[in-house]
Amino acid sequence: MAMRAAAHRLHSVPKSRSVFTAHSFSTTARVSSLPKNEKARIQNESLLPTPDPGPDSSTAAFLKQRTPYMVPTYVRPMPMFVKGQGCYLWDMENRRFLDLTAGIAVNSLGHCDPEIAKLIAEQAETLIHASNLYHNPWTGALSKLLVETTVQSGAMRDAAQVFIANSGTEANEAAIKFARKVGKTLDSSGAKHEVVSFHNSFHGRTIGALSATPNPKYQTPFAPMVPGFRYGTYNDIEQLQTLITDKTCGVIVEPIQGEGGVNVATPEFLLALRERCDQVGAVLIYDEIQCGLSRTGTFWAHAHPSLSPPSTSTKPAAHPDILTTAKALGNGVPISATILTRNVASAIATGDHGTTFGGNPLVCRVAHHIVSRLASSELQNGVELKSSLFTTGFHSLKEQFPDVISEIRGLGLILGVQLHANFVPKAAEILTAARQRGLLVITAGEGCLRFVPPLTITEEQIRTSLGILEESFRAVLNN
Repeated sequence: MAMRAAAHRLHSVPKSRSVFTAHSFSTTARVSSLPKNEKARIQNESLLPTPDPGPDSSTAAFLKQRTPYMVPTYVRPMPMFVKGQGCYLWDMENRRFLDLTAGIAVNSLGHCDPEIAKLIAEQAETLIHASNLYHNPWTGALSKLLVETTVQSGAMRDAAQVFIANSGTEANEAAIKFARKVGKTLDSSGAKHEVVSFHNSFHGRTIGALSATPNPKYQTPFAPMVPGFRYGTYNDIEQLQTLITDKTCGVIVEPIQGEGGVNVATPEFLLALRERCDQVGAVLIYDEIQCGLSRTGTFWAHAHPSLSPPSTSTKPAAHPDILTTAKALGNGVPISATILTRNVASAIATGDHGTTFGGNPLVCRVAHHIVSRLASSELQNGVELKSSLFTTGFHSLKEQFPDVISEIRGLGLILGVQLHANFVPKAAEILTAARQRGLLVITAGEGCLRFVPPLTITEEQIRTSLGILEESFRAVLNN
């Protein structure tokens, strides 16, 4: 009942910024009875546009009733979001937030896009699921569109077939399995089974994808990992001769590491990976789950001009044998895709892999629509313009705080603001200060503020977000 009431209130609220004023969650009498330091904190927070809900808020009451039943795999701040539109989210207290997280690079077309909502409603009344034991109109249509759009965009020149699943982790699991199957076809003894990945990467949480994610924080509680994984240093070319060997069946790499700190591969590194994989007969896998689908301004990140060999080079661009995608593919609807070259696909036989929900007509119809829109040159050109606005603002911030900000990284609208080592512990405080001023930002790696907004964000919203970010830096660093 509380959730329905909150949603009803939000639908009745005009979408004007003036409606969302500071929310005071305590009376004067209640504040006066608190300890002095707590009273000062509450009084200061009450002056903020969007302070975190207090212990007596409707949000706190709602969460108290429900969170005991949830496995505590996440530490979440208090605001609970119940409505979204475009680049904005509203919480249960009717407060609006400018969202620069896009559901972690998922909502590239914004929240609750009207065209997507209409398609979901239409398909939900037609056919949602019939299993992969039968054909449906949309799995093949989406696969065809992904392959054709990929090749036409100048990326993955040999893209040929697609496996549809439900999440980025599943896409990477499929890629790892397919690489191992290729290894088996080349060496039936099973010796060619090793998979190489790189430090600061993130490929997923299931045990296979986790084995390719060399982060002790994620791996140690679930050790031992799947055997046969080796780890290298990102952008280090000299190591590749010994790291990638005849035992290597696959190499998985992010052209831009998202979770690891928005680290961008050099074109030389990608080219060296491609050449070494060709030398030993290994499958090269690009994980573009976070950086793909026009987030860099090109349909796939590995085809971005800055990641291609120089025009004077005679070598072809470093394209993958397998490419994985998810996140923006469904704009919030769970779907992923693993795109294969024909050589890789020829090693996969009936029964080698499967999925219950993957490829159902609801998600595939939605993704088909989304791919068509994300492939728009107008949208991609807009990403480049918006990226320059953000980076100009970030460099201005770096000039104001030269001892705090060490580096600006990324491409398009996957950007990172790295804090100096001494200020890494302040990252969480900056995020909190921004949230309490109506701006949602997330981190990546160690002390890197990550910006992955909807690709539909406006120039005005970018300028507003930069202003709030500057206020947040000042609030934290002046304390």
